[in-house]
Amino acid sequence: MSRLLVLFLFVSANFFGQITMRPADPLVKDPFFNSNKQSPQGEKVRLIHSDFFQKTPDRYNGNPFFKGNVQFEQQGSVLFADEVIFYEKENFVKAIGSVKLQNADGSVITAGEMEYDGNTQKGIAKKNVVLTDPRQTIKTETLYYDRLANVAYFNTGGTISDATNVMYTRSATYDLATRMIDFTGNVKINNPDYTVEGSNIKQNQNTNTADFFGPTTITNKKNPSNLIYTERGSYNMNSKEVYLKKNSRINYNGKILTGDDMYFNQITGFGTAKGNVTLRDPAENRYMKGGYGEIYEKKDSAMMTERPYAVKILEKDSMYFSAQRLLAYQKVDNNDPLKKKSFLRAFRKARMYKSNIQVRADSLSFNETDGIMHLFGAPIAWSGEKQVTGDKIEAYFDTENEFIDSLKVVGNAFAISKADSLNLKDEFNQVKGKLMTVYYKDNKVNLAKVIGNAQAITYADDQNEKTKEVERIGVALSTCGTIEAEFEDNTVQIISCNVGANSDIYPMSKISREKRFFPDFNWNTKDRLKRWEDIFLDSPGYEETVYESADTLYNEAQKAIDEAKAKEEAKKPKRVRK
Repeated sequence: MSRLLVLFLFVSANFFGQITMRPADPLVKDPFFNSNKQSPQGEKVRLIHSDFFQKTPDRYNGNPFFKGNVQFEQQGSVLFADEVIFYEKENFVKAIGSVKLQNADGSVITAGEMEYDGNTQKGIAKKNVVLTDPRQTIKTETLYYDRLANVAYFNTGGTISDATNVMYTRSATYDLATRMIDFTGNVKINNPDYTVEGSNIKQNQNTNTADFFGPTTITNKKNPSNLIYTERGSYNMNSKEVYLKKNSRINYNGKILTGDDMYFNQITGFGTAKGNVTLRDPAENRYMKGGYGEIYEKKDSAMMTERPYAVKILEKDSMYFSAQRLLAYQKVDNNDPLKKKSFLRAFRKARMYKSNIQVRADSLSFNETDGIMHLFGAPIAWSGEKQVTGDKIEAYFDTENEFIDSLKVVGNAFAISKADSLNLKDEFNQVKGKLMTVYYKDNKVNLAKVIGNAQAITYADDQNEKTKEVERIGVALSTCGTIEAEFEDNTVQIISCNVGANSDIYPMSKISREKRFFPDFNWNTKDRLKRWEDIFLDSPGYEETVYESADTLYNEAQKAIDEAKAKEEAKKPKRVRK
């Protein structure tokens, strides 16, 4: 476009000193030609041919005019028109009817009329103006140009097209020195792959880049829902790279990425965002936030770091995730190639908060579609007054009803339940083994099944027939190949103990504290998440709960035994060494 307009300015400037529009007497110039500056008259153009020539005092103030197949030549460029009038004193020309300016390099300007002021070196082409060269075409109703300022512009609406792009705009200014086009007012760039629409765009033809200074949208034609929006940014049309600086967003595959400073490559589908980054996934009712994010459009995945967290929005109770790094992605369903499954993964210091379950682990993987969560690296899960640990934990959620269905614990499975949440006595029901499945009912732990080296420490209660009050009667120690333990309110009842079963019940007066706890007992109140904001902390650091010893009866019994032994010893005759 620059070469085309340069020719239009430089080649045609001088002989334009003698071309013009349908004149009136006296000559009336467009205000565009008004200027306080005066420049020497340029080189005259040379008449090649005209069917008719006349110069009379009563027409055009005595200025010469030419009609019929008029041709003027100047420095290798030729002007064709039906009629040309030359205002000699004003050094001003008009060309009328079928105007064509053919330049030496092959570029052509056609119009219904043309005017040129040789003094101000400004020109106007009017009526169906078309400027073409081997690279591009400009179409508009009125084209203004200023040779001294090296600027051409139109404000009547027009198009600029090349081999791949068609640009529509109300107004455009072209700087021939810098090859910069300044589009203003409802700009639209049409490409086979995308469209760009905005209100203020500047295009650099040297680098083929566009800068955006107002609301601008870049839309993918094959998938119109995939689009880019910004209010300040730049676009490299060769590499298809977009840099976004203000109020920007990238819509891809039904997701929306926003941030303070963003980048996206339309070819590779890779994008980044910095500062107040948010990735929304309406289809999954989930959003992610962080200080830095990356998206991979073709892989349909995204990564978030710098204090990232994700929220799975549920109708009744949302889920909150955090870690040092979060990854969200989709994979084709093996059972149905037309469907996809969504996954969320958290790496390093993974945390998840939900009102009825909270978890900590080194990492987690959540199949959002099927509702399956895998916890790795010293995982721990809390539900009410119950805690579950193991080498690996799998949590199963009812995605339709938003319930937690069960937990599967693999390796060193250990479930702990406070025997009575209404007091602070150190009484805990404990079930452990190699493998454990914990079943929930109404979002509460209901049943635990343990396989392999199953062991249990459970507290036994009974109702006093006279007072009708529930009294603690002792502690049951059970070892079995498999155990089924039922959790109901604050009690745990062993309903099945098979394969090498052995169970003993000790009254509270006959069991020491050491026997009431497994050696690896690890009840954790300091690290438990009590509110969703705790997901951001390595540990909430809550004050450890201090429990009172439940050994009163045992200690009293031991004291009585010791006193009885002392009395027996006192009755024995003492030997006296002679």
